[in-house]
Amino acid sequence: MRRLQQLTGLVPVEYPTTRQLEATPAERARDLNAAFADPSIRGVVSTIGGEDQITVIPHLDPQAVAADPKPFIGSSDNTNLHNWLWSQGIASFYGGSTQVHLGPGPAVDEIHARSLIAALLTGETLPITEPGNSEDMGWPWDDPRALTEFGLRELTQPWTWSGPARTVTGPTWGGCLEVLQWILSAGRFSHDPSVLSGGVLLLETSEELPSATEVGWILRAMGERGLLSAVDAVLVARPPASNFDDRPDERERERRRDEQCETVIEVISRYNPEAVVCVGIPFGHTRPQWILPHGGHITIDSSARRVTADYS
Repeated sequence: MRRLQQLTGLVPVEYPTTRQLEATPAERARDLNAAFADPSIRGVVSTIGGEDQITVIPHLDPQAVAADPKPFIGSSDNTNLHNWLWSQGIASFYGGSTQVHLGPGPAVDEIHARSLIAALLTGETLPITEPGNSEDMGWPWDDPRALTEFGLRELTQPWTWSGPARTVTGPTWGGCLEVLQWILSAGRFSHDPSVLSGGVLLLETSEELPSATEVGWILRAMGERGLLSAVDAVLVARPPASNFDDRPDERERERRRDEQCETVIEVISRYNPEAVVCVGIPFGHTRPQWILPHGGHITIDSSARRVTADYS
């Protein structure tokens, strides 16, 4: 909270369920409704992801967010809330949480800080760049080093591009692939796929480390639904290839990333050969991490191999 205030000049307001273990979906929704309804609150920042926010969504008040739209920042399981806000016609920002991206380590990563400030304050347009290194995870939070050290960071490779050489500008939709599968299963995306026409699909996978085969299956189902053919471009995050329980060596981590990349490009090209695809963008579950517009506009220039994001 201190780092958030130092970076933005905004005063954090902590809601009751922030530190309430086993808070019910209705209690968590109560805090969200209160934050969205309070005119003195000018942005909502998640503390963490999870795996059950889908149960919170039915308790949310659409009138509160419609009366006073404000930025929401979160990633992972917060894909549920991003999709709900998008369904209300409200843009948000995919990425970031206090417990993963603001508190840990010696400082907030530079690209994360830039996009956080753009999302909450300036609304500027920024080039999405590669910081050159990445970590799948930091230290466990019960280790004192978590507050002062980054996790194991390794050099990254250039992004992988596929599809025609052209420029696409469009609104974004998407998030964590596993959560998108839940949203679709629960009927929370009830729109005709054409609503995504001309847009940019954001995709990333979590620390649960789904195999390339599983990723391909989910994407294939999205393709059959018509979601892949509707969009003009797809941005895919650099995936985590390890977690606290599964720590393969560097060669195996690289193999997992390469296999997912090949699978994603193959499935997308099968359903939409005209889509511009870029794999490896630093957003999602790795750090350093860009926060990206969700419902806002992103431009992908595959000829110049450049991505820019509009945070207005």
